[in-house]
Amino acid sequence: MTDAATDTRAAAPRTNTDTLLVRWAPAGFVAGFLLLNAGLTFDNHWPGMGVAFAPRLSLEACLFVGLLALWVGRYGALTARAAFWWAAGCVLLVVLRYVNVTAPAVMGRPLHLYWDGRHAYELAKVLAGSWPWWQLAGLLLALVLGLLVLGVMARAALAALTPALRQARSRRWVWTAVGLALLGYAAHLPPVWDVRPHFASPVLPTVLRQGVLLSQALLPSRNEDVLSPSPAFDTDLSALQTDEGPLDVVLLFAESYGAITLDDDAHRAILAPARERLQEALLRNGREVVSGRVRAATFGGASWLSHASLLSGVDTSDPAHYNLLLTSQRPSLVSHFAAHGYRTVGWMPGIKRPWPEGSFYGFDRVADDAGIGYQGPDFGYWRIPDQASMAALHQQELSRTAGARPPVFAVFPTITSHAPFHPLPPLLPDTHQALAPNAYTGDQLATALAAPPTPGQAVVPYLRSISDQFDWLASYLDHPATAQLLLIVVGDHQPPGILNGQDASWDVPVHVIGAPTALLQRLRAMGFVSGLLPEEGALGSMHGLTQMLLEAFDTRSEVLK
Repeated sequence: MTDAATDTRAAAPRTNTDTLLVRWAPAGFVAGFLLLNAGLTFDNHWPGMGVAFAPRLSLEACLFVGLLALWVGRYGALTARAAFWWAAGCVLLVVLRYVNVTAPAVMGRPLHLYWDGRHAYELAKVLAGSWPWWQLAGLLLALVLGLLVLGVMARAALAALTPALRQARSRRWVWTAVGLALLGYAAHLPPVWDVRPHFASPVLPTVLRQGVLLSQALLPSRNEDVLSPSPAFDTDLSALQTDEGPLDVVLLFAESYGAITLDDDAHRAILAPARERLQEALLRNGREVVSGRVRAATFGGASWLSHASLLSGVDTSDPAHYNLLLTSQRPSLVSHFAAHGYRTVGWMPGIKRPWPEGSFYGFDRVADDAGIGYQGPDFGYWRIPDQASMAALHQQELSRTAGARPPVFAVFPTITSHAPFHPLPPLLPDTHQALAPNAYTGDQLATALAAPPTPGQAVVPYLRSISDQFDWLASYLDHPATAQLLLIVVGDHQPPGILNGQDASWDVPVHVIGAPTALLQRLRAMGFVSGLLPEEGALGSMHGLTQMLLEAFDTRSEVLK
């Protein structure tokens, strides 16, 4: 319907209802726009997943009203079907706004729809294995009710907006206002001014960016040149030789062990006793430890990116590069140790399904959730306590009581400190006894499962999981059977952003424990310091740590001070 037709219709005799609508149309328009604008300008209420009102202007709200004015000018009042689809579009914008402001606050990094979406099912299984059914049902019900409420509010906003837009003069004012808003936003763009005090961050650029990322993931380039260069892997392992033979090496990726445990004063104080107990256990056995920090390849999740980065020496902070790496023939620490006579073991208690990607590394053995042989009770989705996994790794691969064997290089990503940090298994006094019959009693299991999950207060169970990790490592290393072991502990990433605050670093601690003095001296020359408390500032990237270790393992390489 044209503007002339609309105006002719407006000149027809009006009923009392029509007169009231015209009289109150400006006020209704303002109320409808404010309601729509509020749904597209809120921020995340950190910490948590709630929202906070933010009195700013939304470009999407302006564009939405401008397009609605075009529709009403051409077709007249909204039909029931048209109103439904306009309301659905409004709800979609609000949902996108919520995801856009909540995902970075919770995860500590922007959302990657394709790569994060691939693991949504696994995340749902984690929650199903960690939360009681009634909480999951309540969450699902809240989501459904939330969408229904948004739909009702969107229809109310449309009902308030459309009466004013039936008038051609009103539409011209609306289009003028939309144009001025766009000009105002453009004028405030950096480096001239900061738009944030006046305008909410637009959602549409995020949608476009996700579309680009999706196309890159579905149509990846097979050109290996996009990957960063690999280390030469031309060093030897002479620094791992001792009078008793070559050292076994365990690369332990400590789940969610981030720099927040060092930089937050309260967290550092809570973990100090456990760190001291580990340090004392090392001193009793004549072991030394050096520590540093590196910048992880990921934040708050996607641990495999950091694993691949350190094992390959390639930058995999872009998930697309990770997938491309797995299709390549690049060398890795696994192939490097295998070339020097080591048995290579992937100790993977967190893997519950086929892992064809693991063929890239070429481990001699990959022990997953089922392959580890744990016979104890299940502690939630991450059913195997790390303490029991370590005991099984020692018993099956690191024990020297079975006679001569090749040295072992094992990669062990832990899982007990994985979100949602519930339920947490009990800490046993002796890690080497964690596989004994009835090591975990029924009462201990019941207590762990009965502890209520605390999604909004996860810092307490998170810190307990890290403290327990220090303690079970202490009890494991406080044993003569581990004398011929070099242990490298690396945090895979910071915990989720909900525990870190805004703009947290991507740094993670690194500890090298039990190495020969000469090897530790080489690491000190690279910036590592003695003890379990590294200095501030990252020594480099996660993939840069690979080159540091290769040089430290080789007595021939020169370390620049």
